[in-house]
Amino acid sequence: MIGLIQHIRRRTSLGWLQLSHEKSRLLVALSGIAFADVLMFMQLGFQSALYDSNTSLNRSLNTDIVLISPNARNMQNMSTFSRRRMYQAKDVPGVNSTEPVYVNVITWKSLQTRKENSIQVIGFSPEKSALNLPSVAQQLHLIKLSDTFLFDRESKGEYEKAIPQIEQGKFVTSEIERRTIKIGGLFTLGRSFGADSNLITSDENFLRLFPKRQASSINLALIKVKPGYDPVEVAKQLKYHLREFRDVKVLTHQEFVQFENDFWANESPIGFIFGLGTAMGFIVGIILVYQVLSTDVNAHLKEYATFKAMGYGNRYLFTVVLEEALVLAVLGFIPGLTIPLGLYQLTRNATHLPIYMTLARVFTVLTLTFIMCTISGVIATRKLQSADPADMF
Repeated sequence: MIGLIQHIRRRTSLGWLQLSHEKSRLLVALSGIAFADVLMFMQLGFQSALYDSNTSLNRSLNTDIVLISPNARNMQNMSTFSRRRMYQAKDVPGVNSTEPVYVNVITWKSLQTRKENSIQVIGFSPEKSALNLPSVAQQLHLIKLSDTFLFDRESKGEYEKAIPQIEQGKFVTSEIERRTIKIGGLFTLGRSFGADSNLITSDENFLRLFPKRQASSINLALIKVKPGYDPVEVAKQLKYHLREFRDVKVLTHQEFVQFENDFWANESPIGFIFGLGTAMGFIVGIILVYQVLSTDVNAHLKEYATFKAMGYGNRYLFTVVLEEALVLAVLGFIPGLTIPLGLYQLTRNATHLPIYMTLARVFTVLTLTFIMCTISGVIATRKLQSADPADMF
């Protein structure tokens, strides 16, 4: 066992000596790996922020089961269905309560800057909050007032002057759909890739804001089950009970979150772009590490031939190069992890998107880095396998 450890140390020392012999080459290799890691971290971070931000509203709903239209694509593209389905759902054992929710996305032009932003307007009964957000539940009395709304403090746009006034208890007026509205309170939900901001109001204010919308046509129906009942089983009964109606779809709360996530992962081009960016970072890393290791192998080809002449086989030479690759992976990962921490903070402050470093992502990129360097090392050793010591001298 001791002999094996010493053998490994000797091989590692040999790999490190070859890497450190050319300082400039080592720095280039580490820079290339760090660049590939930063690219993968940023793409994975943006992808995670995409899913987290666009499912934040879904996750915040105060419900066990959700009814939606089968034509709905995501939260910003919600079709309507008959409110009667919500009442029919009450006939199913285990259903405790049902609440309608109205959702619409519009373009809001700021009165101060005249800049346009996409705003998601959410309307529900002010008697009970449709969202599991304490800040909303504490301000339901405000949205009972005519044309009064709650505003998302995490919104993108020029709202720095308005938010302090609202925090002081002052009402701020604005205009949506040619109707003057009042912002009476704040809550925190966060912007998404589908909308720059969120507004919450009562169902009556919502319908006044959009007079073409019918109260009988709703976007969501939130269903709470009675204590002791399994939401999954109640959802199955609801599907059977409403099976003859083609204008409604039954989802558990978790399925509704996954429904939103699947749209952005599979149907939206943004999810594909972030996945492609991660793959490109991985490929770029393979190419850069291969170039460094291949150059190192060519520079020490005679030394490797000498090892072969002394009786060392291809397997030993392969482990030397592979150890070089793993040393590069570890050293290059350090700056590759450090730089994204600052970039995440910068992006979070600039966009208000939920982009954070997670332990799972660290291990994912570290694993990809090891795989990336291993592949490069395997490719770089191909010339060694065919090298003949007699041809080298």
